[in-house]
Amino acid sequence: MTSERLPVWLDCDPGHDDAFAILLAARHPYFDLLGISTVHGNSSLQKVTNNALSLLTAFGKSEVPVYPGAKKPYMRPAIHAPDIHGETGIDGTNLLPTPLTAAQTMNAPEAMRNAIMATPKGTCALVVTGTMTNAALMFATFPETAEHIKCISIMGGAFTLGNITSVAEFNIYCDPESASSIFTLPALSGKIILAPLDLTHTVPATEPVRESLMISATPFRTMLHDLLMFFAATYARVFDMNDGPPLHDPLAVAALLPESFGLGFEFEEASVEVVLHGKEIGRTIMRKPEEMADANRHEGLELLKDGEEGSELTGVKVKVGKRVDVVKFWELIMQVVGSADAVSPVNIVA
Repeated sequence: MTSERLPVWLDCDPGHDDAFAILLAARHPYFDLLGISTVHGNSSLQKVTNNALSLLTAFGKSEVPVYPGAKKPYMRPAIHAPDIHGETGIDGTNLLPTPLTAAQTMNAPEAMRNAIMATPKGTCALVVTGTMTNAALMFATFPETAEHIKCISIMGGAFTLGNITSVAEFNIYCDPESASSIFTLPALSGKIILAPLDLTHTVPATEPVRESLMISATPFRTMLHDLLMFFAATYARVFDMNDGPPLHDPLAVAALLPESFGLGFEFEEASVEVVLHGKEIGRTIMRKPEEMADANRHEGLELLKDGEEGSELTGVKVKVGKRVDVVKFWELIMQVVGSADAVSPVNIVA
């Protein structure tokens, strides 16, 4: 395994699965979490920002700065998910601590830009596990960031079945224009990693997983167990998924780990288009490399040149996650749970 650390910026709307994405980015020794920006999504910006601050305190990482971002999409009203995540965006436990720090006041896209550009070129990863408003604003305002980052790992999209409509995934549906701007940005071609529902639904937090979390009934582990139980109940009620809720967001973080960590990720190269109008708004369409040029012409999209002048016209390349070793993934999650459990102030206060 490599001893080098990966600088990471996490852009999220902290709900139940975002909590585990933050935990992984904050506590795994491979990651150097530079900061967190929050965005409308699972709940209001104020609530998800407080959730981020509270979770960082619980994980013993309150020194990580948190920057509130966009309250709504640029072109649409905000959409929240109280039926899944409750009114706070992270209902289900009374053990979440009062934050030890306050949110920062700097504009989130500017803070993201400053942190990214302060790292050597090609070394920093951006992880987006909520709506893509902040990320799209950053790339539009500071285009140099797209050239500078190593990669952007996104939890979003669905190619078989949606979770907000029959064809659309929540993060994309909430701000499809921002998602489309990222999936069509030439400077990001080959740098985008996508964890769609097709992948995340393969890693549910089953009853045995929840039992393994409680190998010792500390207040910290109880807090996480409470969150998973609430999440499991809403998924069973809303989606009739009774095996356990999919843990979507940490997969976008885990996908950044080198192959030497043995997670067995498999990816497929494609381009991704977002439907922006009509009954299927927010739907993501995956095009294989051989389909990209024809699809671009058919849809009237801008044609992008890949490589040198005169080369074949293609779309922006995306690495779409297809498979992960589920056992290894949960071992990874339990590793960072143990790391945080050893230092969490939740265990002291409770």
